[in-house]
Amino acid sequence: MMLSIKAPDARTTSSSSSAEKAFSFISKGWREVRSSADADLQLIKNRANSFKNIADRELESFLKSASRSHFAVPTITASATATPAEIDFVKKLQPKLKEFRRAYYSADFKWSHWNPKPKIRIDLSAIKNAIASEVEDEEEDDEWERLRKWRRVRFKETAIRKERLFGELWEPIKALKTRLKEFEQKKSSSSRFPSEIFEGIKNSEFVEKFKSSLRSICTEPNDSQEVPPLDVPELLASLVRQSSPFLDQLGIKRDISDKIVESLCSKHKNKLLLHSLPTGESSIIETDNLSDELDQRIASVLQSTGHCYQGGFWSDLKKQDLLDGKRHVAIVTTASLPWMTGTAVNPLFRAAYLAKSAKQNVTLLVPWLCRSDQELVYPNNLTFNSPEDQELYIRNWLEERVGFKADFNISFYPGKFSKARRSIIPAGDTSRFISSKDADIAILEEPEHLNWYHHGKRWTDKFDHVVGIVHTNYLEYIKREKNGAFQAFLVKHINNWVTQAYCHKVLRLSAATQDLPKSIICNVHGVNPKFLRIGEKVAEERELGRQAFSKGAYFLGKMVWAKGYKELIDLLAKHKNDLDGFKLDVFGNGEDAHQVKSMAQRLNLNVNFMKGRDHADDSLHSYKVFINPSISDVLCTATAEALAMGKFVVCADHPSNEFFRAFPNCLTYKTPEDFVAKVKEAMANEPQPLSPEQRYRLSWEAATQRFIEYSDLDKVLATDAHSGRTNGKAMKKSILLPNLMEIVDGGLAFAHYCLTGNEFLRLCTGAIPGTRDYDKEHCKDLHLLPPQVENPIYGW
Repeated sequence: MMLSIKAPDARTTSSSSSAEKAFSFISKGWREVRSSADADLQLIKNRANSFKNIADRELESFLKSASRSHFAVPTITASATATPAEIDFVKKLQPKLKEFRRAYYSADFKWSHWNPKPKIRIDLSAIKNAIASEVEDEEEDDEWERLRKWRRVRFKETAIRKERLFGELWEPIKALKTRLKEFEQKKSSSSRFPSEIFEGIKNSEFVEKFKSSLRSICTEPNDSQEVPPLDVPELLASLVRQSSPFLDQLGIKRDISDKIVESLCSKHKNKLLLHSLPTGESSIIETDNLSDELDQRIASVLQSTGHCYQGGFWSDLKKQDLLDGKRHVAIVTTASLPWMTGTAVNPLFRAAYLAKSAKQNVTLLVPWLCRSDQELVYPNNLTFNSPEDQELYIRNWLEERVGFKADFNISFYPGKFSKARRSIIPAGDTSRFISSKDADIAILEEPEHLNWYHHGKRWTDKFDHVVGIVHTNYLEYIKREKNGAFQAFLVKHINNWVTQAYCHKVLRLSAATQDLPKSIICNVHGVNPKFLRIGEKVAEERELGRQAFSKGAYFLGKMVWAKGYKELIDLLAKHKNDLDGFKLDVFGNGEDAHQVKSMAQRLNLNVNFMKGRDHADDSLHSYKVFINPSISDVLCTATAEALAMGKFVVCADHPSNEFFRAFPNCLTYKTPEDFVAKVKEAMANEPQPLSPEQRYRLSWEAATQRFIEYSDLDKVLATDAHSGRTNGKAMKKSILLPNLMEIVDGGLAFAHYCLTGNEFLRLCTGAIPGTRDYDKEHCKDLHLLPPQVENPIYGW
């Protein structure tokens, strides 16, 4: 889709330029002009007040001398003879002087209210300046000297802008300067007053300083550069790009919007920024990204006008001040050890490897469950009396596997276990458990889950950069429930809503998840180093000619139908005769364990069920084939661990397994018949040893590097939070221009905050009762103030 726009004619360009100048004057110049003018008038008035006593005496003496001597001035020339016209002039002048003095001495005197006739004003100024020239006061001279220096410094950078923008509004100063020139011309040709008076006025220090001040205001530097305003195609390109979420909802895909923006910008590619960037910054143009060029173009125009967007409408920008010089990363997740689930294990490793570089401080925020919920969630009846006990357990488990001491903080937030959803739901405002001084970068593990019922501070308001990592394919789980299609439809749009409102960037581990706003697909999970060491040990034994695998096939996973047990039983039951003699060991615990075992026994399947155990357990090392038929996973951690141990993996040809297809030991199937063939192939052959490159790709070092790159964390960490400079560029686009998408996101966050604040609406959508705030048991365990003290409601 192409969109062509004619270049604007001269009238359009002139109108755009005038509008730009008017906008610049309103946004920046008016306050500076008003304050400067008030200061100048106040200084002039103060100096005039200091002269008034002397001026009164001199004026009285002058008038008396004129009335007695017919306007003869003996101090100037003895031969000067006053004419009748001069005497009439003085008689006409005297009433005007009295009127001027009465107005000047009044308490509410203002220069703008005094508008005498031009000729009288000029004559009065000449007389007053002549008198002022006879006063020699060193302190006042010093004061004016300081004033002149102050004015030169103050107007050095803005002189040309004032002269250009104010135009007609600066006419009083221009008129005064013109009248002074006319006064000097009249002086040379006037025969009414002696030349000595005008010579004194001309040489008056007050007049010279006043003229130099006018000159400093009106002088235009020769090296100034005008930044051309945005033209129509650039404005349209910016509007289309920011409106892409709306266009997407209307059926216009993002790639079409990108093509429109590219078409609009391509006509100006060669001239973008060339006339707007200061000398020495033209290297920015070297990028081929038209979107970045457009951002820099808009930023340069706004910077030239002095405009700086400080937030507003729905949100306010936060200025982060780093006291220790390090950035702070907060990782918030929905589960914690000893619950062996992906959202408990993977964020823990991510925190350890992000903190390993020591370039940033890391805090891991995990849910704290009360004793009754711990008994429902944690295996082997394991419970903790305090958060400190659970933190000790987590650190010991982690250090045993990574082999180094991880230097990061662990904090807890109140959580409740939902039996219906089989997951932990936050209670209260989770964001408040990260202090404001550490609120810099947030990583939300399962951002949709964390924000379904979030009622508190908006994450993107409190944190500078918020990254969401999608772990779970909730839509696939919900479709298996009663009325699943309708529930999945609602949950899909709620997930879009909360991720759009609360995240800057979203990472999807695979294409098995729904297409969320601001998202990109990348596997940012690694494998526990312990599994890689097991794989190396297996490779060494095979090189020595020893048998590394003595057992056949197995499956490991939480025993719930959604984890692939239904698909597994269906495949084994349908091809029981084709897989005659094939035996499968299954390890797992879960809510559906009884139903799964009953169905397998009823179908007479050759399956041996065992209790769940750690995948790194010694009893699992000798198995050769890991079978995982699940299509509900986003990225199966057990599959990655089996590959790291050097085993065969038989899995479905599904987007969740896209990352594993590059490994030679991964055998994918598309049909049930293909499943049988892959199982027989794996049982009849030996897996290939992993290469160093393949081992590194599975490691957490590689996963951390991918995460930093794809989440834009490398750019954020490279930004100086004090000066806003990124990679040496002096412009920070995010604070220069209000973004339409940010305003929309703020509106979505505000609407979500209002809805989740209503307890009835929360219960209607499946929330646990009383989870808008934490309860008394959480207050006791986490040493928190009661909710009514933390958030009082006055007048109720």
